[in-house]
Amino acid sequence: MAQRGNQIDSRKFSCSICLDLLKDPVTIPCGHSYCMNCIKDHWDGEDQKRIHSCPQCRKEFIPRPVLEKNIMLAELVEDLKNTGLQAAHCYAGPEDVACDVCTGRKMKAVKYCLVCLASFCEKHLQPHYESLTFRKHKLAEVSAKPQQNSSSRHDEVMKIFCRTDQQCICYLCSMDEHKGHETVPAAAERTEKQKELQVSQQQIQQRIQDQEKDLKLLQQEVEAINVSADKAVKDSEKIFTEMIRLIQRRRSDVTQQIRSQQETEVSRVKDLQEKLEQEITELKRKDAELEQLSKTEDHNQFLHNYPSLSALSESTHSSSINIHPLRYFEDVTAAVSELRDILQDILRDTWTNISLMVTEVEVLLPGPELTTRAGFCKYSREITLDPNTANMKLLLSEGNRKVTLMKQQQFYPDHPDRFTGYNQVLSRESLTGHCYWEVEKKGEVLITVSYKNISRAGWSNECRFGFNDKSWSLRCDTNSYTFYHNNNLTPVSGPVSSRVGVYLDHSAGILSFYSVSETMTLLHRVQTTFTQPLHAGVRIYLLSLSPGRPSAEFIKLK
Repeated sequence: MAQRGNQIDSRKFSCSICLDLLKDPVTIPCGHSYCMNCIKDHWDGEDQKRIHSCPQCRKEFIPRPVLEKNIMLAELVEDLKNTGLQAAHCYAGPEDVACDVCTGRKMKAVKYCLVCLASFCEKHLQPHYESLTFRKHKLAEVSAKPQQNSSSRHDEVMKIFCRTDQQCICYLCSMDEHKGHETVPAAAERTEKQKELQVSQQQIQQRIQDQEKDLKLLQQEVEAINVSADKAVKDSEKIFTEMIRLIQRRRSDVTQQIRSQQETEVSRVKDLQEKLEQEITELKRKDAELEQLSKTEDHNQFLHNYPSLSALSESTHSSSINIHPLRYFEDVTAAVSELRDILQDILRDTWTNISLMVTEVEVLLPGPELTTRAGFCKYSREITLDPNTANMKLLLSEGNRKVTLMKQQQFYPDHPDRFTGYNQVLSRESLTGHCYWEVEKKGEVLITVSYKNISRAGWSNECRFGFNDKSWSLRCDTNSYTFYHNNNLTPVSGPVSSRVGVYLDHSAGILSFYSVSETMTLLHRVQTTFTQPLHAGVRIYLLSLSPGRPSAEFIKLK
């Protein structure tokens, strides 16, 4: 047992509440051990909460556990106390705290008494465990040389805490330079600070749990990004390989057709060559016979043979052969070049879209909270309205940034994108990523964002901003605000202003509306998932209490 005791640290058998060796040790359901009286006192203080927890791991128990002495642990602690091997035979080194009672060569201190203001080795600490006189003394772990707890001026124990100067003082100090200050017993201040410490610990532990959860989510995000990227690379390589194979097949087809046509044309020309060669041979033979006939001296023989030799057979070959070197398959080369140019144009345009898709991949990490208008304006987007979507009673002006409700219909050509019922209009621009814009309104106006595929014709809710699942809208009345989405309304409170700011973080699914004046005030925020690009829009109400024609203008932000 003694041999094993040399390898055991007594701190492992100490109660985390009183910091002493366990007395009547009990083990609670979570596995941690305490002195029976210490954990009872701790739980007695929690009775009003009706929830009892472990002081170390904070695990909660309902109902309060029944405590039973851990006999094996009690015997082990008793053996350690009897043998005194938990560092009692260790002499104090230069970096250790020495026992204040030892004479001669001092032993290493294991506890510090907050009442005696002295450090004790295991041997000289025994009276604190055994004598009733020292039962109320508080013992602390020794990790460094204890600070002096006596007043240097009065040589008195500092048992008072001055809240005014935030320092420990003795009784005489409280009557002298700290007279009139707010003072409390040091033990009472420690109790208050201990409560604050426990609250801070709970907050820290909660933050640790939250951040560990976020860390796990980020790890899952990394894995998801890697899996998605690997799949995209694999699929892209497969698609590009298929395209290359398709082009290679087409190249092979063109080559085969050219060679086949080449063979046909060459064969035809060679046939003609053979016929020409035969005809030339025949003509040369005929020429020789005529040459011989022309040299015949006998007139009768000449005239007799002339009819048969002078007659020429009809030629089977046309004399007009046009030769065009290197032009036979030039049209094929031109057609292939045209195909190359078309593919280059397609690849260039498509590559731009592919690059945008790649760069728009965004991990939703927490960013800085935007609080100032200047911060929002970094994401400003210039919004222009699409005349093809404007209701016939809406007049667009200021470069299609302003819309005004008119009494008479305007002259717009027919277009399938036009809102035929409600006085609504959408922007030309599609909105993704981070966007911010401001609308200066006059009269009652509905400020909205909407998917492009919202219905346009008629008076159904499928066309009406805020009354379907394709649009999110803030109605700005003379003295109030109301948020609409999917035919649900939410009253919104906030300062009424003629200007409203809209912030969109498309990837994060955040849509926020702000009242803009000298300061920005958040009116309403939406957290959702956007599945398509959005378009800004407005609806202007016919009944307006404001003088003049109701209007809305998308402001150019510098």
